[in-house]
Formats: sequence, C-alpha cells, structure tokens
Amino acid sequence: MIRRCVSVDEPGWLALREALWPECPREEHLTEMACFCANPERHVQFVAYPEPGIAAGLVEAAIRTDHVNGTHTAPVAFLEGLYVIPEARRQGIARALVAEVERWAVDMGCRELASDALLENQTSHAAHRALGFEETKRVVFFRKALKQAGSFPNEIHSHLRQSRISHHDEIE
Repeated sequence: MIRRCVSVDEPGWLALREALWPECPREEHLTEMACFCANPERHVQFVAYPEPGIAAGLVEAAIRTDHVNGTHTAPVAFLEGLYVIPEARRQGIARALVAEVERWAVDMGCRELASDALLENQTSHAAHRALGFEETKRVVFFRKALKQAGSFPNEIHSHLRQSRISHHDEIE
C-alpha cells in the first residue's frame, strides 16, 4: 500500500527521511515536513507500506516553476528524494512510488518529471535509468561568499558612494 503523507505524524515518514538525510537535524526534518503538508499544491510525499505498519519507502516531489536544467517545459515536477530501505530494494517499491508522483504531476499540469543525483552516486544514476529517466546534463555548482557592507575597505566605499552620486547627478 502507498499512502500520501498529509501530516507529519504519518507512520515511518520521519524515520525514512532520517535514513535518507542523516545529517539533517530532526527539528529541521519536522519543519520541512510541516511546510510540505501545508502546501499540497506544491509538494507531495508518499510512503510505501508493503506490510501493515512497515514503512519501506519514501518519495518526495515538488513543483518547480523556475528553469530546471535539462527540461523543456514549466512547471516541472521534481523528484526531491527517493528512498527504499535496503531489505526492501529490488521489489518494485521505488517504481510504485515514482508512479504515484507521476500521476500527481500530470494532475498538477506538468509534462515532465525531473531529478538530480550527485556526480559520484552511480547507484542513483542506475536507479534513475531503471525508472525511465534519461540523463540530460552533468553540472558542477559553484558559489562565492559576498562581502557584506562594512567589510569593504573605506576607499572602496568612498569610491562606490562617489560613483553612485555621480551617476545620480547624470540622470537628473
């Protein structure tokens, strides 16, 4: 049986999230779960129970309206997380969970389902291919911390202030 999670109290949901994302603090999981339940038009989550009381798999998805790499339409349903406990793998649980997301995505007006995986996670790549996904791009993300106001040397601040004043004067 697969059941949609509509409450943070859904049996097994938190435990499965903690297994998938063990570095995330419990309170953060609970906060995210509450947010997802409060926004059912944007988020969906399902738990699979192959036997009563045994939560064996989890899928979470969201509607993304910004550009999603490798897709051609918007909005796009995005597979945010998929996890099946080790002893229940290779039994069709992931496929059934993703099928539920696909039905939800179509009902929400989406024409594509996207996902991502870390470059080194070959197991995830194989699982995605087995579930019918095609690889579209490989990407490395970069970031740069920005200095906050007050951390620039005074001469730069002075130059920036003068530059804004000069630019402002030209406009008037």
